[in-house]
Amino acid sequence: MLEKGMKAPEFVLNDQNGNEVRLADYLGRKVVLYFYPKDNTPGCTRQACAFAQSYDGFREKNVAVIGVSKDSTASHVKFAQKYDLPFTLLSDPDLQAIQAYGVWQEKKLYGKVSMGVVRTTFIIDENGMIEKVMPKVKPDTNAAEILAYLNGGEA
Repeated sequence: MLEKGMKAPEFVLNDQNGNEVRLADYLGRKVVLYFYPKDNTPGCTRQACAFAQSYDGFREKNVAVIGVSKDSTASHVKFAQKYDLPFTLLSDPDLQAIQAYGVWQEKKLYGKVSMGVVRTTFIIDENGMIEKVMPKVKPDTNAAEILAYLNGGEA
């Protein structure tokens, strides 16, 4: 797992509109990079909507919000339109960033073990370094915790 103070792994992924996005595109501003399991599932929808509701707070601080899952760009388009999501969603079907950030892990659900994305958020500073790692975040409070941290509080 990546830790505070490490260089954030570079990636090149397509956003919901099919545009190539690189982490390097965001040098000079903070990035909230959050990994989530799947579009249109209850927890992921609540998390995305919480980021959307808090988006003005991130924009005022010039902080980019980027969600990443292995869903297709077509799935991301529908998800973003359905919930009016104002931030970038990246498609990572080959698990390029998901594995580089160490969030592809063993999960247990109802006694069944499988591999999947563990909901994790990274705050990346203006120089591309990991400022904070938030593993196994709660969908409903993740956005508010990050804003509190960015405002000088603890997350």
